[in-house]
Amino acid sequence: MREPRFYTTSADYVYQDLRHRIITKQLQPGQRLPEVNIAVQMGVSRTPVREALRRLASEGLVSIIPNSGARLASPTQKEMENAYVLREHLECLAIRLAAERITERQLRRLEDSVLEEERAFHEKNMELYLEVNENFHRAIAEASGNRILAEYVENILARTNVYIVFYDPFYNIETNPSIPQHRAIIGALSEKSPEKAEALMREHLRFSMEDLQAPKDSPEF
Repeated sequence: MREPRFYTTSADYVYQDLRHRIITKQLQPGQRLPEVNIAVQMGVSRTPVREALRRLASEGLVSIIPNSGARLASPTQKEMENAYVLREHLECLAIRLAAERITERQLRRLEDSVLEEERAFHEKNMELYLEVNENFHRAIAEASGNRILAEYVENILARTNVYIVFYDPFYNIETNPSIPQHRAIIGALSEKSPEKAEALMREHLRFSMEDLQAPKDSPEF
């Protein structure tokens, strides 16, 4: 069940509602988002709608085209492949460094993230799932001890999260292979094995990329 939210502004209300619709796949890649229609449906003026769409665009979820309006982003297969190639290089470097210096406290943080990931998947709460999954990968990057590398990993995570929102079969699968893969990665890190940790991360990311599925066409907003 979706938890109640409290909104400070009309723009925040519109942003949260649209983001929820996107993540729960009520809206689909490439779908038009006419400002007037949204404003009427949500009982607000066009100004907060415009602000909310810009915020979603900054996260990569929406594309705003001059003289055409806003649409949900529609990543291509090639674009996703390119992003995952880059993510693989960055995260494999990060995990090799992390395996040599990770602390017990950081390992416990990763274990806690996996427990939260299990709960989010069981509840089919994609918003929570995205958050804890990103926390898991970010924690490994931070454990590398290379702040600049961690920042690059955080940026690529934000981009690939968009692909997960649109193309991951999250709501249609009963088991999530990502969870045992994450546990195996933690095991390799606890063993202080850079080679094993890197191999498991590479396998995990390639599987994640292959698991993305193109959606069916959907009507306009």
